[in-house]
Amino acid sequence: MKYFTILPLAAFATAFIIPDEQMMSQVAIESSNAPASVFDRLPSKEQIVNDFEDTFSNLVETSKNALDEAIESVTEYSEDVHSKIHDTAFDAQSWLDSADDDFEDDGKHGKDGKHGRHGHHGHHGHCKKPNLTVYELITKSKYTTKLAALINEYEDLVELLNGTTANYTIFAPTDKAFEKVSKHAPKPSKEQLKDVLLYHVSPEFFPAGRVLVTRTIPTVYSVPETLGIGPQRLSVNIGLRGLTLNFYSRIIAINIFGTNGVIHGVDSLLIPPPKAADIIQFLPGEFSTLELGLTKTGLIEAINDTSTHIGGTLFAPSNFAFKKLGPRINGFLFSKYGQKYLKALLAYHVVANQTLYSDAYYKAEATEVEETSIPKGLFHIDLQTLLRGKSLSVDVARYGRFISIKINGFSTVSVSDGIAADGVIHVVDNVLIPPKPVDRDSVDWDYEEEMPLEEFKERLGPLIVNEEL
Repeated sequence: MKYFTILPLAAFATAFIIPDEQMMSQVAIESSNAPASVFDRLPSKEQIVNDFEDTFSNLVETSKNALDEAIESVTEYSEDVHSKIHDTAFDAQSWLDSADDDFEDDGKHGKDGKHGRHGHHGHHGHCKKPNLTVYELITKSKYTTKLAALINEYEDLVELLNGTTANYTIFAPTDKAFEKVSKHAPKPSKEQLKDVLLYHVSPEFFPAGRVLVTRTIPTVYSVPETLGIGPQRLSVNIGLRGLTLNFYSRIIAINIFGTNGVIHGVDSLLIPPPKAADIIQFLPGEFSTLELGLTKTGLIEAINDTSTHIGGTLFAPSNFAFKKLGPRINGFLFSKYGQKYLKALLAYHVVANQTLYSDAYYKAEATEVEETSIPKGLFHIDLQTLLRGKSLSVDVARYGRFISIKINGFSTVSVSDGIAADGVIHVVDNVLIPPKPVDRDSVDWDYEEEMPLEEFKERLGPLIVNEEL
């Protein structure tokens, strides 16, 4: 069925957008008038949580379903969101801004399945001690009747959401979320529907405070043949319009607690993502140069062929990044004389069998996920690329939601965590070029000006001699 290919790609078309040179220039102009620190203009985690909780301040502690109360409180807002979802599902500037925040992972979300502190801002219906499971909350709500009907088709899923072996997190699409699916879309199989449902469930406990300081969330949906042992993940993004998952599904209700977990309401279905190569091909406005290079060199097939690797990381240079190389290098790369150089260059951007998210790491050879979480502070890893003998030196600086990723000490990831079925995509602001051999008397290229073609060929030349990539 094409349904599960077209829909996620359409979401990426509106979500995975890289600002062009003009926009970046405007950002630079605006930045000059901004406060000295980005932290000065951003709300604290407590302020955002308080704003969310204030939305629910009028909830009464009656016998009404807590999920109904939460969704009713945002009905007017939700209708406005639904009317604009395709136009405002993602804003490039908001995406960039989401990387600059001062959220602190303070541990208030609780550990080992405990709920932690729920806050003390007035009397909220969702703060009273829960007496229903997350499954019961969903089935009793008048706003999630379609979700409940689908869950009831799978006995094992009902058992999971009714069980007490763990505290789950459910991102529950409302009935209106289902209305966004075209009536003319092919009917998905029962197996495909189950995959979609599993992609809305996390095996870990993520109340709102923890969601806010998280970049990616593991789900119970897994794809062993493409991603290996690690669970498929959701990307969490904060922008001027609120909290979204995978850049398009907005969280419209938070912290509906059950006896075995927590529910957050979302306004769009979360569809398992396509492969990385499909994402690149579907976004020519941002990656046409990269796509052309991958196609000319045959690397697009290597990336797409998951029989040769499990999981992976693609550092994707945008069209603007290629433009910064200058006309001489670009002209050479895409000529018949430069094709071997082009293949070596692009192979240096592709990592197989190692999937590095901004806050998690999967390694295919391991019997279990090597790193379930990248710790706060500094994290270093060397990732072996498809260019034999060459690795990327990656440094991740993490503090709460603030994360900076640098490659080889110079190039910065400008947009992180493009979730793919077979790994993850990070957009880099420069084309990655292997560094020079260590020479105390030489100064390495700093990306600020065009590299001479002769130096470019000197760096890559030794790597393509008798080299089968």
